[in-house]
Amino acid sequence: MMKENGREVWLRGPLPDMPPLLQPVAHALLQAREEVKALMQNFPDRLLWERPAGVASVGFHLQHLQGVLGRLLTYARGQSLTQEQLEALATEGKCPEAQCRAQDLVQKFCNQVDKALEQLRHTEEQELLEPRGVGRAQIPSNVLGLLVHAAEHTMRHVGQLSVTARVVRVTVA
Repeated sequence: MMKENGREVWLRGPLPDMPPLLQPVAHALLQAREEVKALMQNFPDRLLWERPAGVASVGFHLQHLQGVLGRLLTYARGQSLTQEQLEALATEGKCPEAQCRAQDLVQKFCNQVDKALEQLRHTEEQELLEPRGVGRAQIPSNVLGLLVHAAEHTMRHVGQLSVTARVVRVTVA
């Protein structure tokens, strides 16, 4: 895991232009980005879709990290998913292009984290408890709940990605 000055992101201090109540969400997303980049450095593309013991593949986790973060941010803005987001959801776990490259999937996730940070910077603290619906069923939540879940769900999949990537490198490579 990359650490600046030997510290994880949350111990490096407040982020500029980030609302104080959203600092932990931003810290978690930045930590996830750093960990994914470090973990996936020199990862062999041929191992992306391996599923040791039937668990989700590295490729799935990379697609899901980007996709679910985008979906939760969409709900936090009070919007419905786009057709593009729905199509991406349907293809998570598959390689839609002729050739999927690990570094391309990592870059898509990094770009989504940048978008998330920009949205966090423009989220007013008085909006945090505004109600939001999740999914087609419009399950009740609020802006803060969606943003916190985006961070914790991201970190959960980074942990799963970390284990799967290590296992496939050792057992399949």
